[in-house]
Amino acid sequence: MYPTVGDVLALPVMRQGGPHVVAGADGLDAPVRWVHVAEIAEIAPLLKGGELVLTTGVALPDDDAALARYVDDLAAVGVVGVVVELVRHWHDRLPQALVTAADKHRLPLVTLSRETRYVTVTEAVNGLIVDAQVDELRAAAQVHETFTELTVAGAEPHVVLREVARLTGHAVVLETLAYEVLAYDAAGTDPAELLADWQARSRRVRTGERTGYDRASGRLVAVVGARGRDWGRLVLLCGQQPPHRHVVVAERAASALAVHHLLAAGGDSLERQAHRDVLRQLLAAPSTVTPLAELVARAEALHVPLAGHRLIGAAIRPRLSDLPGPPTAASTGPLLRDLAEATALATRRARAAALVADLDGVGVHVLLALSPRADTDAVLRRLAAEVRQAKQAVPLVLAVGTAVETPADAGRSLAEAGHVASAALHRDERPPAGYHRLDDVRLHGLLHLLSDDDRLAAFARRELGPLLTKDAASGSRLVEALRRFCDHGGNKSAAAAASHTSRTAYYQQLARIEQALDVSLEDPGSLVSLHVALLIHDVLALSGDNDHSTG
Repeated sequence: MYPTVGDVLALPVMRQGGPHVVAGADGLDAPVRWVHVAEIAEIAPLLKGGELVLTTGVALPDDDAALARYVDDLAAVGVVGVVVELVRHWHDRLPQALVTAADKHRLPLVTLSRETRYVTVTEAVNGLIVDAQVDELRAAAQVHETFTELTVAGAEPHVVLREVARLTGHAVVLETLAYEVLAYDAAGTDPAELLADWQARSRRVRTGERTGYDRASGRLVAVVGARGRDWGRLVLLCGQQPPHRHVVVAERAASALAVHHLLAAGGDSLERQAHRDVLRQLLAAPSTVTPLAELVARAEALHVPLAGHRLIGAAIRPRLSDLPGPPTAASTGPLLRDLAEATALATRRARAAALVADLDGVGVHVLLALSPRADTDAVLRRLAAEVRQAKQAVPLVLAVGTAVETPADAGRSLAEAGHVASAALHRDERPPAGYHRLDDVRLHGLLHLLSDDDRLAAFARRELGPLLTKDAASGSRLVEALRRFCDHGGNKSAAAAASHTSRTAYYQQLARIEQALDVSLEDPGSLVSLHVALLIHDVLALSGDNDHSTG
């Protein structure tokens, strides 16, 4: 850092002169780029800005208007302070016109009561400045090295922002050009306070340059992207004019983020990544992972207000079994990315604020934030229609959870929607409204909601274990025969016809089932228990949870 005007006044060589600040005390924190001795009144055109001017005052006018003009000219070129000896021209005090003009520009005006060797002052201060410039060059080299490594590695945004916060000590935010927060590092400050009312505050920041400092807001802003294809802004909250090396950090970080964006063009957008992070933490008990206030602020910064809104979780899953070819990670990844973007567009067309992302690799999760006065069913019907219209070639299942009133309950609605979608995935009918609720999937849906309970798997294992073992050992299809029997409510003839098996052969299969399980299929209680066990077996098989396997 360059020494400030206050630092210069504290030097021993200056203290010997008895310095006294008579005006512009607010400007003592301004950095001094150079010290210049000047006696003539017309010195301003020869300066570049950032200078501390030392003068004896012998050549300065006594006319009030001329003195005011002298200060106006110095302030206009960016001089950071004026030091005047009270020895040769003025002795007791400076003319009031000089003091008033300096106060007007908040330009520090300092008197020295004793004669001072200005050459000694310039040597001392300019030596500090040269040392600061060398340190600045070294720091800049370190910054270039750090961000070159990050750029080559294609570092993720949160890694880049962490380095920015470490190198500057300031909180940093990556936002879209629409002021949505994509990533941030609070640098030890309160994230909820950092993000509170972000859009309104950020919208007022204007620099007019690709990298610039907005003094009114205390923000250093660097545009992210290639010229003509800009997509974001990197914002450092500095509080005061940042040093040059912080500007270099912002510019290099913006370049690293632009490169990452290009390299990740085939993956999720940064917006989807930001939405995914908030959704995952809402699902994972935010009180124990991330403070709920921070998650609410992050969602707000993404234009999705959670507080004071009706929150509804939704899940959208493609019927992969209906698509040509076996589903693979290589094929489902692009499909889900396209589905997420199409869903995000559909929420905007339905005029609903929403967080949208693929969380589990099998479908898209949505958290809708609706006004308490909104017609929920109308919004959901329009959303379902918009999504299906956008992805006509892909058969979809849309499911919604129960509406909740607080962000703390949002995870419950999201989880319920996922369970309903899983339960509805293998049902052929499409509900009239275009989306499934828990009521639509009934017992199957309830079992999906309870699928994490070990007691379900234990029950299914007790009921079906011998039959599953027999099928695995002999290749018989007794479980399928039992499924047909249950699906047709115990009607043997209908079950045999559905199995494309003769009645005699099918009746023999039922007898083998009764023998293996030691039950009577004529007993209604046994039939209900076996049917529920089969549903549990299907639910756990679909979840892919080996720990709950009934085999």
